[in-house]
Amino acid sequence: MNVLEIQNLSRHFGGLKAVDDITTHVGEGELVGLIGPNGAGKTTLFNLISGFTPVSGGNVRFKGEDITGQKPFAIAKRGMSRTFQNLRIFPNMTVFDNVSVGALGATGMNFFQSIAGGRKRAETISQASWKALEMTGLTEVADDLAANLSYGRRKYLEIARALAMDPQFLILDEPAAGLNDTETAELATFVKQLNADGLPIMLVEHDMNLVMSICERVVVIASGRKIADDVPSVVRNDPVVLEAYLGGDE
Repeated sequence: MNVLEIQNLSRHFGGLKAVDDITTHVGEGELVGLIGPNGAGKTTLFNLISGFTPVSGGNVRFKGEDITGQKPFAIAKRGMSRTFQNLRIFPNMTVFDNVSVGALGATGMNFFQSIAGGRKRAETISQASWKALEMTGLTEVADDLAANLSYGRRKYLEIARALAMDPQFLILDEPAAGLNDTETAELATFVKQLNADGLPIMLVEHDMNLVMSICERVVVIASGRKIADDVPSVVRNDPVVLEAYLGGDE
């Protein structure tokens, strides 16, 4: 069974076809990479899947249910969680509180509603937050302000917020951007372990070595259209991909 299915998905901005008739899927337990040149439509595709951008055509199915047009919070409550290319952390809040915001998002409630939910609800959020901190190795800095974290740890904080929602499907938007080689290697191991533990993942990433080394399948888009969808060994040698992406200016 596929956890995610997108069929003929499109998003047009006036005459610009940012995403043009894309069909693909993510199977249960699969780790799929999404690559393409700058401006190819990768982040727009993620935004369509997660409800942050309205769909012009086609549909998105999550766990067999049509979620096309649903709001981000409704999709998140169903079990889809994501990170963002531009980190969306709160620098003047503690690491723990940042992660708690993610855990709260899975409930579909705001802060005051969570308080009204009583101690049991607060304990659930706290437990989910600590679990996410443990998974990402951030427990020792739980009481630190997010602003005081290194950039690498801020990337893990962004992932921890997504994991605190206890997702059944995780979308990672350029998780290795800005990391050095050692940090990227550690991140690759971390993402592979998340997937090995049963979490389906789809990630956008510019680091080709990372994508080709950890992903079971790679989807390539260029100018809003899908040009390849296969295992890394095939995609790596696809002449259309080499022309559109690997041979480009990136």
